[in-house]
Amino acid sequence: MSVPMLKIGAVLSTMAMVTNWMSQTLPSLVGLNGTTVSRGGTSERIVSTIQLRSSDTLALYPSPEEGWQIYSSAQDADGKCICTVVAPAQNMCNRDPRSRQLRQLMEKVQNISQSMEVLDLRTYRDLQYVRNTEGLMKVVDGKLKVVSESPNPKSFQDLKDKVTQLLPLLPVLEQYKADAKMILRLREEVRNLSLVLMAIQEEMGAYDYEELRQRVLLLETRLHSCMQKLGCGKLTGVSNPITVRASGSRFGSWMTDTMIPSSDNRVWFMDGYFKGRRILEYRTMNDFMKGQNFVQHLLPHPWAGTGHVVYNGSLYYNKYQSNIIIKYHFRSRSVLVQRSLSGAGYNNTFPYSWGGSSDIDLMADENGLWAVYTTIPNAGNIVISRLEPQSLEVLQTWDTGFPKRSAGESFMICGTLYVTNSHLAGAKIYFAYYTNTSSYEYTDIPFHNQYSHISMMDYNPRERVLYTWNNGHQVLYNVTLFQVIKTSGD
Repeated sequence: MSVPMLKIGAVLSTMAMVTNWMSQTLPSLVGLNGTTVSRGGTSERIVSTIQLRSSDTLALYPSPEEGWQIYSSAQDADGKCICTVVAPAQNMCNRDPRSRQLRQLMEKVQNISQSMEVLDLRTYRDLQYVRNTEGLMKVVDGKLKVVSESPNPKSFQDLKDKVTQLLPLLPVLEQYKADAKMILRLREEVRNLSLVLMAIQEEMGAYDYEELRQRVLLLETRLHSCMQKLGCGKLTGVSNPITVRASGSRFGSWMTDTMIPSSDNRVWFMDGYFKGRRILEYRTMNDFMKGQNFVQHLLPHPWAGTGHVVYNGSLYYNKYQSNIIIKYHFRSRSVLVQRSLSGAGYNNTFPYSWGGSSDIDLMADENGLWAVYTTIPNAGNIVISRLEPQSLEVLQTWDTGFPKRSAGESFMICGTLYVTNSHLAGAKIYFAYYTNTSSYEYTDIPFHNQYSHISMMDYNPRERVLYTWNNGHQVLYNVTLFQVIKTSGD
């Protein structure tokens, strides 16, 4: 009996030591000390410096590997806060590779803890069985003494019967051997985890991870407040491209709803520019990136070009071989209204420089719904019309004087039309027309045309980002806007 009982004692002692080590040491290794690391969430990535008041300035300087942009604040001669804003915000904490590694390690520790709980339960059960057989083993011991002193057939048969009753103890002891080996493996795995966690702690520094994450979230809340004050601004820069996915043909368009405010996270995908009718609707951006969870819409009329826009749950697009604009409602899967854009060229009469039946380009910004096109009376120069979203009636029109065939693409931000000088590599934002003053200027805002053939470029005012289709790649650009923030004292 002493041999199995010694094994039991060794197993229980080892489990107690390992469990105690994990409960006391792991929290200090990761710098949590009683706090719980939550799963990242969907916090947006916005980086800025906000001048809250003359003596209260917050700044966050992110790692350059994240592709974040640092921007500044200052005061003009009147004491107003001048803010340069990079938007939109993408996700921060859950993109940190160290935080992902930390969460994976914590999950691994949790799995080890669960395995040890199972071992503990099984050991307790088997221990009860061994204790119950203790009396039987004493009887066997007595029978052995009797047999050795006066051997007879009846004594041997009694001994055989008692030994048979002890046979179920053998698999229990075998299980103990296996459990002892498993604990050795768990101990080694925990030791490796401790080394990795200590390395992460040294890399992340002295900050408590959860505390640091909460500080970032608080800063982002203040930055959101700053952006709400910003409203509109002048485009001063475009970030490096962010490739979301490579899918579809060389030409196409993709978008999210541009209505402000909106909680709609769906993504729409329209491949091609010629007689297309099929639209793929993805539930979220993450689903779009993975190519999963989508439904299909089949338009009653084919589209022309890539200048489509989704605004307040409806798709606005140019009907193939016409200057008719159609409003298609996704939820009811029906056409709500269609109207001819009087005098507008179509069918490659006045396209952008890349062609593709891009005569009529529909877009939205902070001020509403717009159509960019040209007419014969305007001698092929770009015309801007603001549209009424319900009826598609033209509310006001501007002649920019810029030849449309010389433009690669265009987009509206805060009532200003920005035009690129090419759709190929080396393109830049070359021309800006301000509808609020009916004036224009030539600009020099470079951006990286990574895949060398842009066939769609639209601004989303809700996310403050440029959506582009670049040679079969779906790409995003953050934008930098410049604006004077009105403080509470103004």
